Amino acid sequence: QVQLVESGGGLVQPGGSLRVSCAASGRFRSINAMGWYRQAPGKQRELAATITSGGNTNYADSVKGRFTISRDNAKNTVYLQMNSLKPEDTAVYYCNAEVRLRTSSSIYDYWGQGTQVTVSS
Repeated sequence: QVQLVESGGGLVQPGGSLRVSCAASGRFRSINAMGWYRQAPGKQRELAATITSGGNTNYADSVKGRFTISRDNAKNTVYLQMNSLKPEDTAVYYCNAEVRLRTSSSIYDYWGQGTQVTVSS
């Protein structure tokens, strides 16, 4: 099985910075794209940022210029550096990975358990 474990969430003041991490572990052949999604109370889960295995990135308009996604392929870890945080960034942040298992040629979506990010004074 594959596990995604997030860390680094917490409480930060508006204008502050925070970095969340997500490490993948388990029996798999490779990881394609990885990404961060977020879900605020009463709202649907939405894309924040994604990154391919080759390093191509994609960002939601709401976070462009403030958030930076990166990954360490050797560690199977993806990071999200969040700067100039706003109260509207408050949400549970979920890690996602497209994983190719050792026992299958198919690609499967896996999700982490989520980490809370709260932006408040």
